[in-house]
Amino acid sequence: MIEFNERETEFLNSLEEARIATSHDDVPHVKPVSFVLDENTIIIATDYETRTYKNLKTNPNSSVIIDIYKSGKHKAVLIQGKTEIIENGDEFKKLYNIFHQKFEWVRRDPWKENEAPFLKIIPKNKTSWGLDSR
Repeated sequence: MIEFNERETEFLNSLEEARIATSHDDVPHVKPVSFVLDENTIIIATDYETRTYKNLKTNPNSSVIIDIYKSGKHKAVLIQGKTEIIENGDEFKKLYNIFHQKFEWVRRDPWKENEAPFLKIIPKNKTSWGLDSR
C-alpha cells in the first residue's frame, strides 16, 4: 500500500476540498468534493444518483487531486487508485463519525447507512509537489 509522508499527511489534513476524476465509456468526469484522509486512504461522501457514483460502479479506477494554487507556489498531492464503495456496517459508521465531526454540512443534513455511500480511494500511485516550501 502507498503511504503518505509527514509533509503530505500534514498537507492533506489541512484541507477539505479535492477534485475526483472518474470515467465511463472513455468520457472523463471531474468534480469538486469534500474529503478526509483516513489510514492512508482518501474518503469522499457522495450520493447514489451522481455521475461519479455511477462511473465507479462500472470502473473503480479514480484519481484525486488535492491542491492549493498560487502562481509559482503551487502545492498538490495527486493520487491514483482503486475505489471501494462503503454503504453500511462498522466502517461506514466510523467514516460517518469522522465526516460528522469535520463538516458542518453533514451535521446540517445527516444521513444513515444505505442512504448515501462513502468512496474509499486506495492509492496505487501518488505524486506531490511544492510541499517543501511553506
